[in-house]
Amino acid sequence: AVKVMIHFTEYLKEETIFHLSAEIESLKNPQDLSSSPRLDELREENAKLKYRLNILKRSLQEERTYCSKSMMNINQRLQEVFGEAIRASCPELDNPPLAVTPNQQAKFGDYQCNSAMAMAQMLKAKGIKVNPREIAEKIVQNLPDNELTQKTEIAGPGFINIHLKRSFVSKLLSNLLINGVQPPPLASKKRVVVDFSSPNIAKEMHVGHLRSTIIGESMSRLFEFLGHDVLRLNHVGDWGTQFGMLIAHLQDKFPDYLTVSPPISDLQAFYKESKKRFDEEEDFKKRAYQCVVRLQSKEPDFIKAWNLICDVSRREFQKVYDCLDIQIIERGESFYQEMMTEVVKEFEEKGLLQLDEGRKVVFVPGQPIPLTVVKSDGGYTYDTSDLAAIRQRIFDEKADVIIYVTDSGQGTHFQVVFAAAQMIGWYDPQVTRVEHAGFGVVLGEDKKKFKTRSGDTVRLMDLLEEGLKRSMDKLKEKERDKVLSQEELIKAQRSVAFGCIKYADLSHNRINDYVFSFDKMLDDRGNTAAYLLYAFTRIRSIARLANIDEATLRKAAETTEVILDHDKEWKLGKCILRFPEILQKILDDLLLHTLCDYLYELATTFTEFYDSCYCVEKDRQTGEVVKVNMWRMLLCEATAAVMAKGFDILGINPVQRM
Repeated sequence: AVKVMIHFTEYLKEETIFHLSAEIESLKNPQDLSSSPRLDELREENAKLKYRLNILKRSLQEERTYCSKSMMNINQRLQEVFGEAIRASCPELDNPPLAVTPNQQAKFGDYQCNSAMAMAQMLKAKGIKVNPREIAEKIVQNLPDNELTQKTEIAGPGFINIHLKRSFVSKLLSNLLINGVQPPPLASKKRVVVDFSSPNIAKEMHVGHLRSTIIGESMSRLFEFLGHDVLRLNHVGDWGTQFGMLIAHLQDKFPDYLTVSPPISDLQAFYKESKKRFDEEEDFKKRAYQCVVRLQSKEPDFIKAWNLICDVSRREFQKVYDCLDIQIIERGESFYQEMMTEVVKEFEEKGLLQLDEGRKVVFVPGQPIPLTVVKSDGGYTYDTSDLAAIRQRIFDEKADVIIYVTDSGQGTHFQVVFAAAQMIGWYDPQVTRVEHAGFGVVLGEDKKKFKTRSGDTVRLMDLLEEGLKRSMDKLKEKERDKVLSQEELIKAQRSVAFGCIKYADLSHNRINDYVFSFDKMLDDRGNTAAYLLYAFTRIRSIARLANIDEATLRKAAETTEVILDHDKEWKLGKCILRFPEILQKILDDLLLHTLCDYLYELATTFTEFYDSCYCVEKDRQTGEVVKVNMWRMLLCEATAAVMAKGFDILGINPVQRM
């Protein structure tokens, strides 16, 4: 239907132009046109054709809106409509400002365009004095016919309040219910590399790795949902001088390691023992350095020792990743070893290396520190491996977007690496998006860096196990063990424990430090995963209580109009449809707490709706269902569907019963 309409619209345009051109051509003298008796007829016919063309255009817009399975970004669509009006109103401005935002107070409309005031300032700078209200009036007059605005009102100094059509919102909700929560239309599919987690081999994962892992996984899920091709990379520290001391210690402690797999149960303790010997025993230190050289020379026995140590670490890391449902590909520093030589050679050939006290460094203009790409002893550094990594991701992976998720303390390092990669011509920031998504530190409830009572770094597995214990205690305190089966109880325990740990992290602005508190994160009041998970299971239970199955809801979505007459129905419907706007904002700034805030707003808006609007009416004496308001059941279903997709992006697994 859409294709037929498009073709017919184009045909009509061509017919109009052809018809009028032929008439004008038949009048040999252009002056004859003014006196021609056909002029009035031509004008009338042209007006009719334009009218028909506009009707077709409007129908086409509606067909595109409702035939598409994708969710529409209403804000983006309003920006298109108002952008056209703004350009027509002030053609003298090259880049007029476009500001359309949801209205916080419903009585003033659903959205607001605030461009008129900024436009007045821009015109004033050009020597043109115009009242912002006059500009706002021009914008409203130039609004093209569209499918979504009911009316506009000018308020105050030049705010334009926008009221959406209820029928439009209702149709979008029906579209969501029929097709599910689909991503907005994708302009172009991009190759996205997300570098996150990145623990060091032979060291325990700690809370810093927890933040990187949770944030990086959620960003990956967001890009995937929006239709992009995502490569999750774990840039582990699996190379360097520390492996010399680890291999030397392994040879001493387990001399038969080549034939019998060494029983290293506590790699952290093993690392500490080898480090102590490295610091205190001169002979051991010399042997450790020799081991590094032989490892870098790829001697088989030393490669095997290195692999044994890496495998023990990987098994420990995987326990954490299994708990948190993390999918990631390991590609450590060792992967880039051969490429580092090429990186140094390329910088040398382009005359970008300088000698500094025996080191080879890269000074990037405007950057606070240089990059050391070759040490005075000829070895490579983190700078070299990060340059090799970004080069490989740009040229081999063909990445359009590269996101590094590490603590904010590494911000300057990555800033210089990115600047060096641009300086040498590897990428243009206008074409390839390369970004450091930094995050703050995790604090204990004493507002100091999160540590154990003995002052040690908190082991991640200990933290996750403590979360499981506290989650079960909370469920038993609420006597859920008496109504749930053992299987359901375990599912609820894991859902709450890991969901709460993830949400506590993601619901804070990642740039800031945050206080880790099990008591706060397991509280089922306020903006917590516990509250949202309970809210979700309650919404899902409404249909069960009304004895309505999924098939009935799906059928109802195709035949039942979602009525939005009540203020709370209208408020909930609009809130549900803001989901694509929220995702677009996160795509722009990579701040995931926006999604958490939105899910909390959606849950509280649903509660307001449910308290004011009967979904299921029961007989007070018998408790039997006497009436089901199906359009409200559909609003419940749409809310739950969006919440479920939001949870999925955050890496949270809700359960049907809790």
